[in-house]
Amino acid sequence: MIETAGETLAVQKAAVQKVRSVRAVGTRAVLAELTGTQDVLALQALLLENPLPGQLDVLAAAETVLVTADSPVSARRIAARLLRFDLIAPVQRDGGLVVIDTVYDGEDLAEVGELTGLGTEGVIAAHTGQIWTVAFAGFAPGFGYMVGENQALEVPRRSSPRTAVPAGSVALAGNYSAVYPRRSPGGWQLIGRTGAAMWDLDREQPALAAPGHRVQFRAVRDAVSLAPGRPAEVAASDMTSGLRVVSPGMQSLIQDLGRYGHSGLGVSAAGALDRASLRRANRLVGNAPSAAAIETVAGGLAVQAVGDQVLAVAGAPSDLTIASPSGDDLEPAWRTVPIATPFALLDGETLTIGAPQSGFRSYLAVRGGVDIAPVLGSRSTDTMSGIGPAPLAAGQLFAAGGEAESGVVGHPELQPDFPGAGVTVLDVVPGPRADWFDAAALASFCGQDWEVNPQSNRVGMRLQGTPLQRTRQGELASEGTVAGALQVPPEGLPVLFLADHPITGGYPVIAVVVDSQLDLAAQVPIGGSIRFRWAPGYGLPTSFSEASPNIPQTK
Repeated sequence: MIETAGETLAVQKAAVQKVRSVRAVGTRAVLAELTGTQDVLALQALLLENPLPGQLDVLAAAETVLVTADSPVSARRIAARLLRFDLIAPVQRDGGLVVIDTVYDGEDLAEVGELTGLGTEGVIAAHTGQIWTVAFAGFAPGFGYMVGENQALEVPRRSSPRTAVPAGSVALAGNYSAVYPRRSPGGWQLIGRTGAAMWDLDREQPALAAPGHRVQFRAVRDAVSLAPGRPAEVAASDMTSGLRVVSPGMQSLIQDLGRYGHSGLGVSAAGALDRASLRRANRLVGNAPSAAAIETVAGGLAVQAVGDQVLAVAGAPSDLTIASPSGDDLEPAWRTVPIATPFALLDGETLTIGAPQSGFRSYLAVRGGVDIAPVLGSRSTDTMSGIGPAPLAAGQLFAAGGEAESGVVGHPELQPDFPGAGVTVLDVVPGPRADWFDAAALASFCGQDWEVNPQSNRVGMRLQGTPLQRTRQGELASEGTVAGALQVPPEGLPVLFLADHPITGGYPVIAVVVDSQLDLAAQVPIGGSIRFRWAPGYGLPTSFSEASPNIPQTK
């Protein structure tokens, strides 16, 4: 039986059927549930070799395969096809042995010793005394989920994930081990650290331990340090046309529409959080919709023209002020320009974007686009993985490129209303793990206002409110997820994933913001309030089917 998007799509497993069920993840992705790692790898191989119509990306995880589609219609068709697949075990990959030197002094080492009953020295002996195999990649580039030879080190994730785990941290969760390739949020138990470069785009194979590799951890006593990262890319000093950063504001990043199709490497799409505003700014200066521009938050960005430029700012309504250069004895001349309107910034003039009157993010487009080298097909900055250009810094130069596709600039455009002092309402559909919550928790989820915590960023919005109670305890095997997913850690406070989110997660997703409202979500400022509403046609899951009592149905 195949039901509406937002519900579980399931059939009885036939003798040769390996896909147990298919769950909708939002409106443009589906999650195929399988019996184990071999079936997961078999389905992944089949989909990569013979993509289905509308298929955009495939992501294998512990017991699931996430398939992202180009439309809701494609997602439903893919779901129906997945349930009919006969799977054949893939060819076993052997990527050789990787030895990772590790200092065992992690913050959670003693706690893991208590949880396992092995003690500190026993944990170290168990971790170094077996060969680990990378089953699949996920979470972040270079993050390999390694399966050991026994279950001696099986431990739960932390009840509340850390906002920042140091790069090189060696960790455990469930029956997996992994190394965090760079500083990032994370909920795994930390037992040690390594200086091994787990991800390096300058290598032919960027991931040190890719799926199929065997890994041996070796205990060392000396402190280790990671090699310095890739230097930030700046334009040549003789650049004749572009922009110079006078002040980067709170955070300013280069963004386009993102990089897709690399989830198998652990790489998320990234890209502009408010895609409509990026497209609008590019359209106004005559660029292609996907041209790279500057995303900035809360105002404060100031740039100076090198050569005459055509610019436009879209997104959060702000005062735009231009200062013209002057002689030593003269005050600079000032003028203002409207938002969502193309304007000229002449050589030597400086544009400053003021604090938003509403909303949170603004997009500055320059005719021709920001000209920097793409990484994996995109110029976007991924703040979680570190892929793409570094955040803008004062004095940085970057050139305007050849992304203009029109000989003329656009007409001034009207913008939508942006979140202000009130509550922003976001439509959601039930998530693939809504059945981890009862009717009372689902009602509480949509029945209260959630405040955006200051620890929020492009990875995810941390929400503050009355915690939600699960009806299931224990761990959820890591599985693929999408932008807009609302994960609920054991502490009960949801995290709304944004563009730089980890591509896999191990906390249940209670709901998913509909794709068309992700732009609106990106404009809710720190301290702002959000209320979730079941999208029309989906409703609140209040009853459970007799055949599958843990799967919520919609009305």
